[in-house]
Amino acid sequence: MAKILVTGGAGFIGGAMAEALAMNPSHEVVVFDNLLTGALCKLPKSENKNIHFIQGDVNHFEELASIFQAWNFDFVFHYAAMVGVLRTLKSPIKVLKDIDGIRNVLELSRLAEVQRVFFSSSSEVYGEPFEIPQNEKTTPLNSRLPYAIVKNVGEAYLRSFHQEHQLNYTIFRFFNTYGPKQSDDFVMTKFIKAALRDEDITIYGDGQQTRTFCHIKDNIAACLSIFENERYLNETVNIGSDLETPIIELAELILKLTKSKGKIVHLPALSEGDMTRRCPDNSKMKAVLAKELISLEEGIQDLCKHLKTEEHVRN
Repeated sequence: MAKILVTGGAGFIGGAMAEALAMNPSHEVVVFDNLLTGALCKLPKSENKNIHFIQGDVNHFEELASIFQAWNFDFVFHYAAMVGVLRTLKSPIKVLKDIDGIRNVLELSRLAEVQRVFFSSSSEVYGEPFEIPQNEKTTPLNSRLPYAIVKNVGEAYLRSFHQEHQLNYTIFRFFNTYGPKQSDDFVMTKFIKAALRDEDITIYGDGQQTRTFCHIKDNIAACLSIFENERYLNETVNIGSDLETPIIELAELILKLTKSKGKIVHLPALSEGDMTRRCPDNSKMKAVLAKELISLEEGIQDLCKHLKTEEHVRN
């Protein structure tokens, strides 16, 4: 039985990953989360009863060391991090503390002879792009944002631990991912909830900044396939859609699909953190999925159904 640690497993992507891993009854999955940005309601459920939750902070070595000693993990998915543009801009020192967590995870994984560490990096490492699509081998390192710096440092730590200690890794560079259980302050969920309530959708600047939007099902399917089939050992993989969409077009599509009475309202552009373009070269991801990604319209409609059901249950 493989013993797997998922840090940040009470979060959106981490929780979905832990749940997918636990679908295999031969996996014993431990979720470790401090619940700073995660939530108990996002904890994954498994009919196999092979998911265990432990509250703790990866940035505190002693807390993390105790569970490594107790479980003797075979694999680690390090997804714990402070996320969200506005949240990370407001708390830059807290963001930088996540470097401690990365170092702790890797040092303990080395000592425990973990077979591979999977690390959740971010499209933010690309900063302002100098080429589109953004390829894993061309990382400009031109972003000064603490969140981007932490992810860059994390990637460097993984490569260094492999070089010096032969600790195997795979880096997932996540582009915008959306779906059920995502926090309300992320663009897709924020826009859809406003539209469903016939409220105005607010956009920073003129809305011409582009993003790509990957449904959580495609994110998890790709990462799980990489894990199960032992692909991309000691490599970096972009995880995201390659359909580049201006934010204003996303808002217009959501208003159309929801038949909302809300309007688009423009706010002043953010002074920093709102990159002009995002679009990955996702050929590695597509190679392991071997299927078409969920379309933007289908994904929006799926999330709308979930949010309506969630609202109905709450009422």
